[in-house]
Amino acid sequence: MVIHETNQISNGVKKIYGKELILDLFECDPKIIRSKKKILEYSNKICNLIKMKKYGKPICERFGFGKDLTAGFSLVQLIESSLVSGHFSELWNQAFIDIFSCKLFDEKMATNFTKKFFKAKKIKNRVLIR
Repeated sequence: MVIHETNQISNGVKKIYGKELILDLFECDPKIIRSKKKILEYSNKICNLIKMKKYGKPICERFGFGKDLTAGFSLVQLIESSLVSGHFSELWNQAFIDIFSCKLFDEKMATNFTKKFFKAKKIKNRVLIR
C-alpha cells in the first residue's frame, strides 16, 4: 500500500521531502530476531542495498526484561539522509522495521530483502511520501 501525502505544492508540482517504508513482519525466524549479531548484519546489509551512507555505528539493545510482551531488541541506525529503525517481538516472532530517507530508494527491493533476511512468512508494508 502506498500512501501519498505532501504538504507543499509549488507551481502546481508536489514537493517531496522524503519517503518512509513501514514494514510489519510476521512469523519470523526466532533465532534471527533474538540475535544481536544478525540484527546488526541486517542493518549493514539493508543500508548497503539501498545505497544509504551510515552515520556512526548502529545501536542495538535488548529491552523488556521480565516482560514477555515487550521483550526484544530495538535497533537504530542513523543514515545521512535519516534513519533505519527496528523493534523485534520475541513473544510473537514479529519485526517492525522503518526506513525513512530524504534520498529516494527502491522500497520493493528493501521489502523483499527484509522479508527474506528475517525469514518472515508474511509481511505488511506501507509507504508514506512526506
